Amino acid sequence: MKIKYFTDTDTALVEFSTRKVAETKEINENIYIDLDPEGNLVAMTIEHARKQASLPRLSYEQVEKESSNKTLQRTAKSRR
Repeated sequence: MKIKYFTDTDTALVEFSTRKVAETKEINENIYIDLDPEGNLVAMTIEHARKQASLPRLSYEQVEKESSNKTLQRTAKSRR
């Protein structure tokens, strides 16, 4: 994944893959998504990115899958 920020246009481009774009859909007047021929997300364009996406603050967090035992413990506690 790549994130590019164009200061001259205040536009962020988030590239999820290098697959060929078949279609672009407008989510709202400032956000567009690019899809491949199978409908998979290829990229997202965010116009007025500082306002729409809180740029220049950016963070990344990788969340590991919880073990099924922890999930079962949490479920059991919430039923009490």
